[in-house]
Amino acid sequence: MAPSPILSVQDLRVEFITPTGPVCAVDNVSFDIAPGEVLGLAGESGSGKSTVAMAIMRLLRPPAVITGGRVLFAGQDVLSMTEDQLRAFRWRKMALVFQSAMTALNPVLTIGEQIADPIIAHDGVTPAQAMERAAALLKLVNIDTSRLSSYPHQLSGGMRQRVVIAIAMALKPPFLIMDEPTTALDVVVQKEILQQIADLKDRLGFSILFITHDLSLIAEFSTRIAILYAGKLAETARAKDLFSDPKHPYTQGLLGSFPSVRGPRRKLQGIPGSPPDMRNPPPGCRFHPRCPQAFATCQNELPVLREIAPEHRGACHLY
Repeated sequence: MAPSPILSVQDLRVEFITPTGPVCAVDNVSFDIAPGEVLGLAGESGSGKSTVAMAIMRLLRPPAVITGGRVLFAGQDVLSMTEDQLRAFRWRKMALVFQSAMTALNPVLTIGEQIADPIIAHDGVTPAQAMERAAALLKLVNIDTSRLSSYPHQLSGGMRQRVVIAIAMALKPPFLIMDEPTTALDVVVQKEILQQIADLKDRLGFSILFITHDLSLIAEFSTRIAILYAGKLAETARAKDLFSDPKHPYTQGLLGSFPSVRGPRRKLQGIPGSPPDMRNPPPGCRFHPRCPQAFATCQNELPVLREIAPEHRGACHLY
């Protein structure tokens, strides 16, 4: 029997309230993540990935409003938590790794101070004890403890990103949300960071929601992958199944946009057009104006996400 999910997102809906009316950025998104699992949430820029992450953590600010759905963590509804409950929940139960380490870190505080801060705030230990734990966390992410007294500008991009990961793990939460954690890093450093995350996950056993626009980053890292397009889930599947047999035309287009170092050489396909204006999304399937396989039904009826193969769901009228 499958284990109970540590995180269950059910029909999550987020709107941005504008002078001309509400704009739906996340439209009835649902997924589960089991203990120790990595779910890759992928899609183009503007698809709603980061909004999903911020909604799960209850970090959205006006004009963004959660207008529907539930977020259950270990059975507890995050959306109904009080402010005191949220303060106890964040960092200890779930932590967020932001996509830009340079802007996520405070430029006027040392690395040691920034790692120690959540430890002092949540565990009530002395600054000296917190600094000892900060040193251990730096070792965990392969940074010399001499860097405790360094400032963010004195570290490389890869080191800053590892510091952000160390801060997220300061209270050993069982769940991490990683929002584009390798953005702006070169491919060699990206590989190092991903390997570091994988090693830490294997050692500590936490679950991960890994957000990215680059499917090639999560090919071997994720247990399952969910594809988000214009605020709606287009496809979810086990990682190996999604890469070997993508069902949704959007997923096929995403995969066709990346060069492969294995197999025969092929022309990159790309996806014609641009994502829709969410102030006025197209009727029917939101992908139909760009879809090479669209037919009349796609223009009028919104497809429902349903199982189209074992552990493989898609929202497409082709199935």
